[in-house]
Amino acid sequence: MPAPPLVLLDLDGTLLDHRTSVRLALERWTDELRPPRLPADLHGAWLAAEQRHYPAWREGSASFAEQRRRRLRDVLPLLGLPVGDDDELDAVFTGYLTAYEAAWTAFPDVDAALEELAAAGLRTAVLTNGVVSQQRAKLAAIGLRDRVGTAVTAEELGVAKPDPRAFARACARLGRAAAEVVSVGDDHALDVVAARAAGLRAVHLDRRGEGPADEAHRTTTLRGLADLVLALPRPPRAPGPTG
Repeated sequence: MPAPPLVLLDLDGTLLDHRTSVRLALERWTDELRPPRLPADLHGAWLAAEQRHYPAWREGSASFAEQRRRRLRDVLPLLGLPVGDDDELDAVFTGYLTAYEAAWTAFPDVDAALEELAAAGLRTAVLTNGVVSQQRAKLAAIGLRDRVGTAVTAEELGVAKPDPRAFARACARLGRAAAEVVSVGDDHALDVVAARAAGLRAVHLDRRGEGPADEAHRTTTLRGLADLVLALPRPPRAPGPTG
């Protein structure tokens, strides 16, 4: 009988409630900054800047610090604040980062889901875009460092999701064939499409109901994930030797 699959979990938006952490961080940060004005949707503007500039680090065209500066160059004018040089931007971002770290929180369904996965005999690991120090600090802060198995980051692998090589290298590091691993994450392109391109099976965690609606293996909560993973069709077996 084949071994149960390894469940490869994303971190931000899957285990850690990044959007809520950002919202709380922005509230604390702006209270300290006291900017001349606050846009109606600072939360949305911050997340939009993150989505615009984070891929530059992911793709290797900007440093991690530079993508942070680019985000501030977009957001600080909305607050009526000056855009300084790189050192000044780094200092400003440090204030936000302190507030963000203090706001890290897990989704409420994580504990129960991990218990269900363990009870079903399913082991877990984490594959996350990001730098080692921050992503492992997140897992520790939300009490998951010793509960989710090995955590593998894009920084360690030298390639980030949605490049299928990120999944292939993660599977190699974890000692599992791609067909024995199920990717679970909130970003359909990064965690599902790219995982399948690397030969993994995948489940889309669509917490916000944003689709795609035609995704066959989709859930809005981590509760019940163990049953969903075990019900996934097994990949076709590779042909055995002939002759």
